[in-house]
Amino acid sequence: MKNKKFFNVVATGLALVTLLTGCGSSTSSGKEANTNEGSSDTEVKKVKIAYDQASKPMSWLDEKGNPTGYDVEVMKLVDELLPEYEFEYIGTSSDDLLVGIEQGKYQAGVKNAFWTQERTEKFIFPKEFLGLSSAGLVLKKENEKIKNLKDFASAGFSLAPIAANNAQYTIVDEYNKANKDNKVKLKAGDAFTVDVVQWVNEGRVDGGIAIEGAFKKQVAEDGPYHNLKNDLVYNEFAVIKTWPLFNKKEQEFADAYDVAIKKLKEEKKTNQLSTEFYGRDLFEVLETVKR
Repeated sequence: MKNKKFFNVVATGLALVTLLTGCGSSTSSGKEANTNEGSSDTEVKKVKIAYDQASKPMSWLDEKGNPTGYDVEVMKLVDELLPEYEFEYIGTSSDDLLVGIEQGKYQAGVKNAFWTQERTEKFIFPKEFLGLSSAGLVLKKENEKIKNLKDFASAGFSLAPIAANNAQYTIVDEYNKANKDNKVKLKAGDAFTVDVVQWVNEGRVDGGIAIEGAFKKQVAEDGPYHNLKNDLVYNEFAVIKTWPLFNKKEQEFADAYDVAIKKLKEEKKTNQLSTEFYGRDLFEVLETVKR
């Protein structure tokens, strides 16, 4: 009887220990679950964003050594809306930017880039464009009556050379293909860009294609060609969409960009930056943009 009572006590004790152990395990798991709920499994992906550091006012390195310009500042706002990404801005040349993105040295880049069919074979173009850019003819004041490529071609004027991989070359080439009886004399240059203002002023050519923002900076009060402000004119012939370029393996990143930039456009943030850096809200003429 005593032995039976002893075994009953032992059995009850073991059952109690087992129950307490089970409860302890359950509480421990609960803590781990709560801890995991409070943490994030999402890792922040660091991406390198190349920018043309000599393309003011689209992108450049300011006097304090910070990247800025329309393209860069828009991308900074995109970065703020994408907590899963951390942007690192790398200043470089236009040529290195293109090669670097294609090779994966940079995940994306901005350089006031226009769309071309050739570039779609090397880069991802997102669904949403980045901004708008004014393209025009730089001419001597005496030729200000020349308003567009048609007028330029009809006058038989010579054009400053443009590198074949420069999208400005593509714009003129597209015009020539559509106007075979009135072509612009298009010559491919060795350098990605030439100093159009200097070439026109010196009479080496009759005119050249430039971006409005860049031209205005050159003839501004603190610009290198301010003395030519009244001698040359800029005649806009097109407003063109500009795009960020993504490496071919960065489709997910490009998709995330699309969501963010669409929100920024809806909030008119891009309009504000256009006015700040270009002196005009180019988005006001968006409905007339054909390219």
